[in-house]
Amino acid sequence: MGTRKLYDKLQPFILEHQIKMGRDALFNLLSANYLLVRKRKRRIKTTQSFHWLRKYPNLIREFIPSAINQLWVSDITYWNIEKGFVYISLITDAYSRKIVGYHVASSLESIETMQALKMALTSLNGELKNHVQLVHHSDRGLQYCSHTYVKLLKDNNIRISMTENGDPLENVIAERVNGILKDEYLSDYSIETINEAKEVLDFAVKLYNQDRPHNSISNFYPDQVHKLNLKAERLWKNYYKKNSTIVNQLQD
Repeated sequence: MGTRKLYDKLQPFILEHQIKMGRDALFNLLSANYLLVRKRKRRIKTTQSFHWLRKYPNLIREFIPSAINQLWVSDITYWNIEKGFVYISLITDAYSRKIVGYHVASSLESIETMQALKMALTSLNGELKNHVQLVHHSDRGLQYCSHTYVKLLKDNNIRISMTENGDPLENVIAERVNGILKDEYLSDYSIETINEAKEVLDFAVKLYNQDRPHNSISNFYPDQVHKLNLKAERLWKNYYKKNSTIVNQLQD
């Protein structure tokens, strides 16, 4: 968890024990003890976009959702376990930052990625709750362009949007959620089997949705915003030194 969120969660304890420590002091304390979130180096490529299947245009340039279920962002990331790699498919509501669909598998087959989409669709209870048509945004990977995945989206009247190049900023929210889950929740577990991975991922997603505040949603929890459709705003302030090699300056 980033220091901003940690400081807010520690406030009741700090006040109760009359500890005089501001947010900058907490940053300095954690930095001195090498406890700040480190930058993540991406090594495994999970996107195969060189294929003959139809690719869709980017529909969300400069689009900012104003309520839940207007925009879902999707991505696949790897998870290094004891016996190799497993692959996590995630679907996140861009407004509330809630993970509405997820699945972990030992392969990158399209049928595995479909499981995350089916979970997300279940969360809609059979109908879209906003007058704005829901958009599903992803990269141009084979899994998202497959006939079965595209058909499931179209059958539910969900518009399809995809990145148009390899720039992570075209799907920045999905990339950010990947990093949060792996760096803050999954990296310290020793996992040997896919069943263990599923149990741990269930627990991690629950913590992320219910117990992790976000600067991008007024420091609310994703579940709060999603269930109550709360109005939230971004709270940005950069406490990191420029060109820092210790922390991720984009941590949320």
